[in-house]
Amino acid sequence: MLESIKSSKKTIGIRQSMKAVENGLADTVYIAKDADEKVVRSIKELCSSSDIEIVYIDTMKQLGKACGIEVGAAVACVLK
Repeated sequence: MLESIKSSKKTIGIRQSMKAVENGLADTVYIAKDADEKVVRSIKELCSSSDIEIVYIDTMKQLGKACGIEVGAAVACVLK
């Protein structure tokens, strides 16, 4: 499943992912389980109200690696 993130068109990070969801461009949102709840609460609520699937990844490090970056990521979004 994580391999599909790397090869897909995506956004990485809370701001870009929020914009994608708000603009109807998001297909699936990935959230790291160890991300700060204050950081991810808004995108969780937005995804819930927009019927966007949320997939939880164990760690920010794993999500960052799946996105092809060297640092952790709290949120990533695969675009339609």
